[in-house]
Amino acid sequence: MDPAAFRQQFPVFEQTAYLNAGSCGPLPGAALRGAADVALQAAEEGRVLDYFLATVTAVDRLRAAYAAPMGAAAADVAVTTCTSEGLAAMIAALRLQPGDEVLTAPDEHPGLLGPLAAARRHLGVVVRTAPLAGIAEAVDPGTTKLVACSHVNWTTGALAPAALAEVGREVPVLLDGAQGTGALRFDVASLGCFAYAAAGQKWMCGPVGTGMLWVDPAWHERLVGLTPGYTNLAVPNDGLDADTWPDARAFDAPAISFEVAAAAAAAADVLDAFGWDAVFERAQELTAELVAGLTAAGCEVAPRDATTLVSWVAPDPAAFVARAAAAGVVVRPLPGTPYVRASVGAWNDASDLGRLLELV
Repeated sequence: MDPAAFRQQFPVFEQTAYLNAGSCGPLPGAALRGAADVALQAAEEGRVLDYFLATVTAVDRLRAAYAAPMGAAAADVAVTTCTSEGLAAMIAALRLQPGDEVLTAPDEHPGLLGPLAAARRHLGVVVRTAPLAGIAEAVDPGTTKLVACSHVNWTTGALAPAALAEVGREVPVLLDGAQGTGALRFDVASLGCFAYAAAGQKWMCGPVGTGMLWVDPAWHERLVGLTPGYTNLAVPNDGLDADTWPDARAFDAPAISFEVAAAAAAAADVLDAFGWDAVFERAQELTAELVAGLTAAGCEVAPRDATTLVSWVAPDPAAFVARAAAAGVVVRPLPGTPYVRASVGAWNDASDLGRLLELV
């Protein structure tokens, strides 16, 4: 499949220069058809045992699809509803005690800061902050019980420092991978984290209500899931003696829609058909072109690393985004910052970048 044919899989590009995968990726037509087929069959045939058995199969197919771009084994990936669900589950599963210190960065996404604030409020943990670039050096192995931060910063596109891989040998590291999975090439086990939570609706181009959680297999028995449901249990009919699965299925969302799972898997199939190497390489090439274009236009681009997020200073970010939307270009403002952010994927092309650059 060449880039033009790949782009044609996403109906939004028929009219729109869509550069907002950091919020929600473009939804491929195959995802819509996948969900519709399941819903139609359920409506016509009813939702009986075969429907629920097929749901399990669909979720496991999605699990494998999520594992692939992270270089992970499917058994180590839980299927969730969003990044935040996985982050919150892992913070709870560590059984932090009053006075335990958690280290994070001050500009993390609310999806991570929210669970940390709840842990401070209800568990009595101490939350300390340090800039992402220096977070590894800010760890105190004698005091810090958890490091929780982004793999890719959601406002600037900066990467977490590579030194966190060494930190993870002594202190648990939890990574928010919302802007990582599907956007960057990486081997999740090499990052040094015990868990990596990510989104299905962003760079994996699935529907809202999808996500994933990689859990280091060495940590499975050390973590306590506090809200297991039917699908998390290895033998549900064992009643009060029922135990959770010994792998990441113990942390699956307790209910995952068949329709949503089918749509998400179909979206992942589109990416896989183009080829993950091509997905990653083309996104990087286009991102570099946009950075060069913005710089040539005199824009102040936020300090960043080789990721797929590009933010730049605008006098009035909200007004720029509204003006762009009127011109058929979708980017977003970042609250509390002077930035407008564009998210560049392999599905974009030079025409998208050109339409945006005409506006700056």
